[in-house]
Amino acid sequence: MADAGHSADVFHHVRDADVFELPKFMGGELHLPMLEFLPSPTKMLLAAQGHLPEGESIMGLQVTRFMVLQVVAAVLVLLIARGLAIRVSGGQPVRGRWWNFWETLALFIRDEVVRPTIGTGHHDHDHSEEHHHDSHGDGLGHDADLPAGDHGHHSAGDTSGAAGMPSAHAGESVALGGAAALQVGHPADRYLPYVWSCFFYVLFCNLLGAFPWMGSATGEINVTAALALTTLGAVMIYGSAELGFVGFWKALAPTMDLPGPLKIFLVPMIWLIELLGFAIKHGVLAVRLFANIMGGHTVLAVILGFIAMEGVVDSDLFYLVAPASIFGQVFIGLLELFVAFLQAYVFAFLASLFISAAVHPH
Repeated sequence: MADAGHSADVFHHVRDADVFELPKFMGGELHLPMLEFLPSPTKMLLAAQGHLPEGESIMGLQVTRFMVLQVVAAVLVLLIARGLAIRVSGGQPVRGRWWNFWETLALFIRDEVVRPTIGTGHHDHDHSEEHHHDSHGDGLGHDADLPAGDHGHHSAGDTSGAAGMPSAHAGESVALGGAAALQVGHPADRYLPYVWSCFFYVLFCNLLGAFPWMGSATGEINVTAALALTTLGAVMIYGSAELGFVGFWKALAPTMDLPGPLKIFLVPMIWLIELLGFAIKHGVLAVRLFANIMGGHTVLAVILGFIAMEGVVDSDLFYLVAPASIFGQVFIGLLELFVAFLQAYVFAFLASLFISAAVHPH
């Protein structure tokens, strides 16, 4: 991206680009390649609309900064998930502050978000007294009141803790990242792989923006829209699996005891309103994440930009404005770290809420 483009766009630091901005001693810019052997979605869209210039090929996918950062975030999620899975595969406590930190986050999402939000639904088993954490603080969540024989069964194949799903109900299992099936200890645990993936992926995308010359991919509306569409697809799949395809769509409208003629008129109208709300709430999921992340980075850029304002650089105001701007940058930067975790939590919570509404309607 040229300097002229930078000066024309005051938001260029928080937008996607085909370069990584680097310090001058490192070359200033790192230009990303164009993959000529892959089709460009932008050119394909232009071609479908009839706006692609005549003779221009749809081939040529431009790699962008946010593409690279999303791949980095996905790799980090994979490394953390695999590392935790390996460490709990033998039923032993996770050791080390680094792994205990990620295990704590995984258990928090499981025990404080997914299970309470989605609940047990139509299952007859009562889980309200299950999975108390043991007094040793290992975070594995073994059932303290199980008979000795059951504890023996857990020690042989329990994958609780960071993997988060203690063995309990035979026949109920889910797969995490293509690894071996994990036993489900709570009906809501079958939805954990998706919610965990959302939480950690959004978290790493947010945290990468805290590093100089990087950026937060979640500050791009196209990225958050893709995440929202993925959640929409997951909600439809989970809801259809629980209620059937027709049952899922019928359940959008609540059951109402109305007279025949009035029911014929009201039910379709209410169903259309609920369908619109179903689409809008997933759209809001994309907008709120994008707005919070982009807004935070914009504030950081504005505060630091006070130093370079005309009338400040070459005056005594510089010695007042520069320290104040740097202090404000540090303070807002710490707030951004909190927001990175908060927004990942909110996204995971809302995804759990939408799944709950789909599998346990009204």
